[in-house]
Amino acid sequence: MPLSVFHPAVSDWFTDRFGAPSPVQAEAWPAIAKGGHTLLSAPTGSGKTLAAFLAAIDALVQEGLSHGLPDETRVLYVSPLKALSNDIHVNLEVPLMGIADSLLEHGLPAVEMRSAVRTGDTPQAARDKMRRRPPQILVTTPESLYILLTSASGRDMLNSVRSVIVDEIHALAGNKRGAHLALSLERLEALAGRPLQRIGISATQEPIEAMAAFLTGERDRNCTIVNLGHSRTLDLALEIPPSPLTAIMAGEVWAEVYDRLAELAQAHQTTLIFVNTRRLAERVAHHLAERLGDEAVTAHHGSLSREHRLDAEQRLKNGTLRALVATASLELGIDIGDVDLVCQLGSPGNIAAFLQRVGRSGHALEATPKGRLFPLSRDDLVEAAALLTAARDRRLDRIAVPETPLDVLAQQICAEVAGREWEEVELFETLRAAAPYRRLEQERFEQVLQMLADGFSTRVGRRSAWIHRDRVNGRLRPRKGTRLTAITNGGAIPDQFDYEVLLMPEGFRVGTLNEDFAFESLPGDIFQLGNTSYRILRVQGGQVLVEDARGQPPNIPFWFGEAPGRSDELSAAVSRLRAGLEQQLEAGIEGALDWLASEYGLAAPAARQVVDYLGAAHTALGVLPTRERIVLERFFDEAGDMHLVVHSAYGSRLNRAWGLALRKRFCRTFNFELQAAALEDCIILSLGAVHSFPLEDVQKFLNAGTVRRVLTQALLDVPLFGTHWRWNATTALAVRRFRNGRKVPPQFQRSDAEDLVSLIFPDQLACLENIQGEREIPDHPLVEQTIRDCLTDVMDIEGLEVLLERIASGEVEVVARDLAGPSPLAEEIISARPYAFLDDAPAEERRTLAIRTRGLVSLEQAAQLARLDPQAVAQVRREAWPRTDTADELHDALMLCGFLTAAETGAAETLFDDLVSGGRAARVTIPGGDTLHAATERLAELRVAVAGARVVPDVQFTAAGAAPADRNAALRELVRSRLECLGPVTAAMLSQPPAITESDAEQALLALETEGFVVRGRFDEALPGEQWCERRLLARIHRYTVNTLRKEIAPVSPAAYMRFLMHWQGLAGNRMEGLEGTAAVLDRLAGFSLPAAAWEQDVLPARVSRYSADLLDGLTASGRYTWLRLKGAGGGGKSPVRASPIALLKRDDLWLWQAGVAEPSPETLSPRARRLLDLLEQRGARFFVDLVRDSGMLRTEVESTLGELVAVGRITADGFSGLRALITPSGKRPGYGRRRGPAIDPIDAAGRWDRIPAGGQAETAPEPRIEAMARTLLSRYGVVFRRVLERESNLPPWRDLLRAFWRLESRGEIRGGRFVEGFSGEQFAHAEAVAPLRAQQRQQGPESLVAIGAADPVNLAGIVTPGERIPAILGNRVLYRDGVPVAAWIAREFRPLVTLRPADEWHYRQMLTRQPAVASGNARSGRSGRR
Repeated sequence: MPLSVFHPAVSDWFTDRFGAPSPVQAEAWPAIAKGGHTLLSAPTGSGKTLAAFLAAIDALVQEGLSHGLPDETRVLYVSPLKALSNDIHVNLEVPLMGIADSLLEHGLPAVEMRSAVRTGDTPQAARDKMRRRPPQILVTTPESLYILLTSASGRDMLNSVRSVIVDEIHALAGNKRGAHLALSLERLEALAGRPLQRIGISATQEPIEAMAAFLTGERDRNCTIVNLGHSRTLDLALEIPPSPLTAIMAGEVWAEVYDRLAELAQAHQTTLIFVNTRRLAERVAHHLAERLGDEAVTAHHGSLSREHRLDAEQRLKNGTLRALVATASLELGIDIGDVDLVCQLGSPGNIAAFLQRVGRSGHALEATPKGRLFPLSRDDLVEAAALLTAARDRRLDRIAVPETPLDVLAQQICAEVAGREWEEVELFETLRAAAPYRRLEQERFEQVLQMLADGFSTRVGRRSAWIHRDRVNGRLRPRKGTRLTAITNGGAIPDQFDYEVLLMPEGFRVGTLNEDFAFESLPGDIFQLGNTSYRILRVQGGQVLVEDARGQPPNIPFWFGEAPGRSDELSAAVSRLRAGLEQQLEAGIEGALDWLASEYGLAAPAARQVVDYLGAAHTALGVLPTRERIVLERFFDEAGDMHLVVHSAYGSRLNRAWGLALRKRFCRTFNFELQAAALEDCIILSLGAVHSFPLEDVQKFLNAGTVRRVLTQALLDVPLFGTHWRWNATTALAVRRFRNGRKVPPQFQRSDAEDLVSLIFPDQLACLENIQGEREIPDHPLVEQTIRDCLTDVMDIEGLEVLLERIASGEVEVVARDLAGPSPLAEEIISARPYAFLDDAPAEERRTLAIRTRGLVSLEQAAQLARLDPQAVAQVRREAWPRTDTADELHDALMLCGFLTAAETGAAETLFDDLVSGGRAARVTIPGGDTLHAATERLAELRVAVAGARVVPDVQFTAAGAAPADRNAALRELVRSRLECLGPVTAAMLSQPPAITESDAEQALLALETEGFVVRGRFDEALPGEQWCERRLLARIHRYTVNTLRKEIAPVSPAAYMRFLMHWQGLAGNRMEGLEGTAAVLDRLAGFSLPAAAWEQDVLPARVSRYSADLLDGLTASGRYTWLRLKGAGGGGKSPVRASPIALLKRDDLWLWQAGVAEPSPETLSPRARRLLDLLEQRGARFFVDLVRDSGMLRTEVESTLGELVAVGRITADGFSGLRALITPSGKRPGYGRRRGPAIDPIDAAGRWDRIPAGGQAETAPEPRIEAMARTLLSRYGVVFRRVLERESNLPPWRDLLRAFWRLESRGEIRGGRFVEGFSGEQFAHAEAVAPLRAQQRQQGPESLVAIGAADPVNLAGIVTPGERIPAILGNRVLYRDGVPVAAWIAREFRPLVTLRPADEWHYRQMLTRQPAVASGNARSGRSGRR
């Protein structure tokens, strides 16, 4: 039994509280009891922390019972987070008190065991108490451990430590904090004078052997590994919004995400929402608070004050907080109580981080963690699918331990020497025992010692000399002030220069803001922090003074440098998904969808979006980029500039290195500093006018042997080096962050760091004009460490070297594609944020702003990106060819084109003779007998370029201009001229004429390509082989091609669109007439549900001239149209019929709007309604009198029951008169006539009543139905975009409608583009709507006033136009003036929506209270048409 290793009092307490030990505890306790090093790896919530602590507590109990427990620290617990340290301390009190009680129950003396926490937040009184009476268990962080090891009192406390527990070891091992801790542990062991038992804890570790080596160091220490796997059964799923994802998510799609998060939060007791940046945490918390209430939601991240974070954790633990939005600040094992659900917004870019975050839910031993992953873009969706599969397959990211960080080494040497004198050799061996320093060379160690001993001579004297080095005796001693400097400036966490936020007048610390945000803010600005709005009072040295803004709308602050990089393992998973999907796409889309569902567990909507996105990319590029295939993509933007995209699925670290090295190579080759950016799957280089090269040659620009040197020189030109230099200098104590007890201002730290660069690395700050060749990099520890950090931490130089070797060997395929526009895969890098930039050009000056992206594209549109439009090529050729209508124009043509053949001169031969007579031109006979026409100024070039050329009449060289320097120069200028007027050509076409060899033409073309003047590729499908085109003409061809793909008009204002819509709907004096006109109106409004009474009260009279009831009766009684409630809701007959939403449809289209709609449950109906429904089911359609007779109910009962069934959408009638009768109160129906006897009750004349067939299950192939609905929507609105459909019901998801619109657009039936300004997302226009829409923008004349019912589909106030919405309720009306709502009649009250003149107010009131006229008597069945 594992518990047998414990004292009975300890084992009894555990059994009483927990029963049996968990698997990790059962394996860990015997190993720990033996006194050896142990590494625990088990799922979150499996009891790992207690496994480590209980063994330590048992050792204390047994020591205390045997010979008493002294006031000495025995157990040291190290946690990466201060909050986690506090949490562990609190949770330790439970077993300590429980075991104390158990000792009493066993009749044993009490053993006083104390625990304490020592972090940066520990009050001074608690620190003093610790010094006077040390606790047996000390909980701390790596930084506080370092301070204790450096201070005299701390060393006295720690020299009795026997065991060390390192929690969440994975969070430390992969960065400099881990190296810092590893050195601290070796210092601790040297201080204790005995080997310490080391216990490591983590849920996510890979490779676990490397983690064991990191824990124990390099002194041949054996470590027992307890590995129970990193994951248990997980409930994981993707959550995607109803709208399709894009490269940048639109505001309305974010609203859908917030709505879904709020829905999930309400369905669970506690929800933890993880985001990847602090800015997004504040933004999500703000929007969720609007939906759930301010008290139910808050944010949690490192820039908030400690008090706010602790309060948020406590509220979540107590259950008073429904949702907490957090960054990685809550990723680790802080106890926040029971969490039911974890939501992750955006891929965290790391498998282990995702598992760690999801593991925060279901924290109990037998519970199942539940996580929902929300992708935020199309690339994020692909990555999320790969991430979930990797998590289910138990894959983990490999943790790379940093190699010998010299800046950390320098700091720890100062700190250790400050404590006592050391022999150099002894200190070297002690520190090299730490795992990150196992390869530390003696030479490097001595360089660091010399740097610390010599310091630096600056403009203010010598500084940063911290130790005395006795090289004769090999001893190290501290200088004065070394210990204080080491304590106050210790740690390996970079200083981001955040400003403190202080709430006035109390001076209470609220949190921190990024320096750039604080610097750009002005007094009076309002921002949000921790879900609270603050107004800035003043920005002063390092502080932002604020006051409570009392809920006013805020800005969301930003913090730079927060984008997480994707791990190599996750990048490989993304590549596997792409490669697998590419194979499936070859067999068809349906097979690809099935494969994603079976292999990746994707639901149909997510799988469809992945297939649409990657399928369109595959169609555009011909292949999909993977880790085995690099794709090079090149295209022109709207300004005629060229952009190169390298699709590389290797993650941002490698891509950042590749992009920066390519940028440097381009700079050296073309003498042009270009802009570049890198993301996880691609690199973009915005090329200048001088960049022209074969696209395939990009793979040859760099090679594995020299790329490290090129990249090293490249990073010296970007801010990356300067930032990391400052960080390393402060870590190495060369630049102090605190001086005389006060923090050194950021500007002083930057200045000190820059002074240091000028001393150590003068070439870095030197004028580039004085540097010949590359910068000379000095052999200095800080310079070496800074370059290494940039190359291996921020970037992946080793991975890039391996990739370039594989490309050179052919192991990795490189595919080149010239496109007419950016491929779908390129859109995310085009809109990349500043963190992706590889240069320092500001965001507003990016050349990528000139790229017009297409957004979501269909496969047909993607295919068009891969080819240039032949009509565009022909058009550019026509435009490039010069006019020759006059002699001067002909002379210009001869100058521009270099020469013209007789055929090219054509009808201008007479004009040419005039030029010859005037001495301005001549004929040139070339070998073979052909004659060229040339301007006199260019004869010298022809004589030199074409051997054997004869000029007739002969012209002296002085008149013909200066001769070229050589034949190559002459050929180059002739070819340049021909390219400017011919468009795409081959080398053979350029050689004949003027009778030069094809080789001569190719040499000239290569020279022009080097200048960036010409581009090679395949541009004209009618020409064979390789082609060449002048760069400016090629850019024009690309622009025309893109314009052909999508003809755009200048978007109109929302008011202009509303004016158009009123004309389109026949509301602006252009009403329809007669029976067929009424049918046309019904077709346009098909599927739109209106309150039953609104059809004849507001809608039809406004659209049909002289409308009367018999028009609608005739259309419905004949069977052409029917009325119904599409989606019945409610029961019990309580819904008023006149307000029930009713639609009018063609009978043939009933399936269109009812498909997939389930029939309401009969239990919701009254007994009379069920009886009447059963009667119609058994006997079919019945007249009203038949229903009265067969049901045995009274007429009034049957009538009210019919109303109930109509209100829930279960029945309809042959004619509209039946519905009209139910709407009309019985007291207002016709009674007995005065002269003609009794009148017929309208309900008796309604024809037959019948059940409405249910829609049943959704059909397997819904495309035809959705396309038909899309056509109806275009007919109704003329221009369709997402916002305009907000009042529609019964529609499929917007993403399904989008695909239908794309198909219609690709077939040329409709137009796509940007038609109405102010609305994001896709917009589509009816083919007949574009011209009248454009006309409304140019409309001049008297103002138009249109009053409509609020239930009318055209009531888009507050949706398309700004302002409040007018409730779509019977009796409400709204008045539009020139497309802008100006007044409304709401609940029988007049309400102006803008400021009105008194005369206008009276006039508008009259218009709103006047109902549309309805003609009496029978209307003639007239022709259709407009007035």
